[in-house]
Amino acid sequence: MLFQNDRTSMRRFFSEVWNKHQQETTLEALEVLVAGVLEEHPEYHKDLFGEAALERDFHGAVGESNPFLHVGMHIAIREQLQADRPAGIRMAYQSLLPKHGDAHHLEHAMMECLGACLSRAQTRGEAPDEARYLACVRRLSGSGG
Repeated sequence: MLFQNDRTSMRRFFSEVWNKHQQETTLEALEVLVAGVLEEHPEYHKDLFGEAALERDFHGAVGESNPFLHVGMHIAIREQLQADRPAGIRMAYQSLLPKHGDAHHLEHAMMECLGACLSRAQTRGEAPDEARYLACVRRLSGSGG
């Protein structure tokens, strides 16, 4: 439901979840996850919500952060932790957490690994290499396991 190929649908979903959260409407499990990430990023609210946000392009080349990508990566990492996929990601995360001191900060570090993994897969036209991704995450603390 969340990660569809249609960028506008995904962006609209974020907005709908935020509106439900603001109205204190009962949320489904995925919506709770999304609302939690959105709540942690008030600096992006002006760029995430409203009709203009649905079609806006964000250009990293001019130093502009893409709030949809940033929020989406937090969501992806949290889903990985819930499912423990790739296998071992949850244990790696738990061992890293005391060293990073804060879950949000640790997710930011993990985003570097996830971004590199996704970029490599896209460049090569292949599926993301879960083993390479997990190894990168494990190296965030200098541990191999």
